[in-house]
Amino acid sequence: QVQLVESGGGLVQAGGSLRLSCAASGIPFSSRPMAWYRQAPGKQRELVAQVTSAGTSNCADSVKGRFTISRDGFKNTVFLQMNSLKPEDTAVYTCEVDWGRQYWGQGTQVTVSA
Repeated sequence: QVQLVESGGGLVQAGGSLRLSCAASGIPFSSRPMAWYRQAPGKQRELVAQVTSAGTSNCADSVKGRFTISRDGFKNTVFLQMNSLKPEDTAVYTCEVDWGRQYWGQGTQVTVSA
């Protein structure tokens, strides 16, 4: 059974930082690319960042230079370090893995106040 469990969301002031975690189980974690998505109220879900099994990463232009995605193969966990947060980063953040089909976590709320 595939499980993705996110944590680390919360309320933060603009300019602050948060670190999201996504613990994965039931998948061959070390061989799978992982991703973080977000969805703000009234908007479509968007890809925030991806990391390959080798650790190569890329981020959306809107978060480049502020967010960093990484992974820990020993803990089967993928992280999203978010710095210099802006109110427009407010969204539900969800991790995703593709293993035959897409699997999603339950999401964690990030709220950035002005």
